[in-house]
Amino acid sequence: MIKDYQSQKELREAYDICIIGAGPAGITLALRLAGQGRQVLLLEGGGREYSQDSQDLYQCPSTGLEVYAEETRLRYLGGTSNHWSGRCRPFEASDFNTGPPVRLPGWPIAFAEMQRHLAEAMAIVDLAPNASFKAINASLDGADFEADRFLLSPPTRFATKYARELNETEGLEVFIHCNCVDLEFDSGTGRIAAIVVSDYQQRRERVKARQFILATGAIENARQLLNSESLAAGGIVTEGGLVGKCFMEHLNVELGTFILKDGQEKNSREYFTTDAFVAQHRAGKGNVAISLVSEVKTYGRTAAIKSFFENLICDIGVEQKIEFITKFDCPGDGVIGTLIEQFPNLNSRVSLGPERDALGMRKATVHWELSPADRDTVKSIGLEMAKCFADTGLGLVKLEQCVYDETVPLKLNPHAHHMGTTRMASAPEFGVVDENCKVFGVENLHIAGSSVFATGGASNPTMPLLQLTLRLAEHINSIS
Repeated sequence: MIKDYQSQKELREAYDICIIGAGPAGITLALRLAGQGRQVLLLEGGGREYSQDSQDLYQCPSTGLEVYAEETRLRYLGGTSNHWSGRCRPFEASDFNTGPPVRLPGWPIAFAEMQRHLAEAMAIVDLAPNASFKAINASLDGADFEADRFLLSPPTRFATKYARELNETEGLEVFIHCNCVDLEFDSGTGRIAAIVVSDYQQRRERVKARQFILATGAIENARQLLNSESLAAGGIVTEGGLVGKCFMEHLNVELGTFILKDGQEKNSREYFTTDAFVAQHRAGKGNVAISLVSEVKTYGRTAAIKSFFENLICDIGVEQKIEFITKFDCPGDGVIGTLIEQFPNLNSRVSLGPERDALGMRKATVHWELSPADRDTVKSIGLEMAKCFADTGLGLVKLEQCVYDETVPLKLNPHAHHMGTTRMASAPEFGVVDENCKVFGVENLHIAGSSVFATGGASNPTMPLLQLTLRLAEHINSIS
């Protein structure tokens, strides 16, 4: 049953499993584990609907590249599934076979561990389990780019689709407006003894469970760990450790514009780097979207951009709006956008700032930074795409100068795909959680979501996130 912690302080003395965060990962875990007979507590800091009081707790100053951390997350039941565009693409075997060209290893698990949960993950987001990920166009001739293959979920809104199950599943208690503000680590036992929860008036109590799972998103998962003084005192979270480091995003780079040759079909196209291209250029993977200006729509990656503009446009006057519209000139037939992999980078990180939020927790600060290897990836993809476009007779491409001239700042937006701040690794010197998503050094604390991604690939994170969540549910069920 879903209860409001603001008015119903009815937490039990102890649970088998306590899950913090009711987005796609948290809801999936709660329903799977309660369905296996466990007594499960699912905590959501926000309410049933969007509220500014809750969203304000996501205030997050940023340095480096602008990541729009507050605008791209939603803090209420269902999490960011409430504005998810629905694009689904799983990782490939090559994402697990080769590590990134940086001083950090790749995934410590095999691709097969992901693949065996694919059909069930597809069903969760209303895709037929036997559906094939399909392309909207043919591949380009050559070894560099193949047609991108993906499916579109309706999209699934987790709080809506699973409302009945959240209310009626036996053994599951769901509390909204119930905020985790501390993780109490007992260094003697090596376990989380309890967590501290708070309502919006800072009325607090301790919650005990045999197992705890953080599922609050890449920024908040790191912030929860960093805010715990007992985890720091116990040596679990250290200045030289990996908690908060390797924050990754997918790069939405404006590569340039294009003009199709006469006789070419006026259709948008999507391409994806081949494994041969990645190996030859030691580059990250990337999707390249060839979009006709007349057909650029507010779904997929452009939905996030639209959201940014909706927030920004409210701050400028009518005269400026009119000036922008009258001066805008759509060049050529279309624009070339991307979803490009970012490599793990220790300098790209979530840390704590000096300010505290309304619940007394220190606010997170995000520093989003690219490495020289990321700029090389953008350059390689841009140059090779322009060549392939011309060589195959599709048309002509005019690249932005920033693509091939690394002295010019990139025209870049984030995709709202936050990953990597509690990365999975074989040892604590390379990550925060082990192959079972358990925090190194803590016996009963696990982490769910894309914060555990060792690499980000060039896929929207929802599908692999759910595959890992199902794998985690299987593991928790085996040990609790």
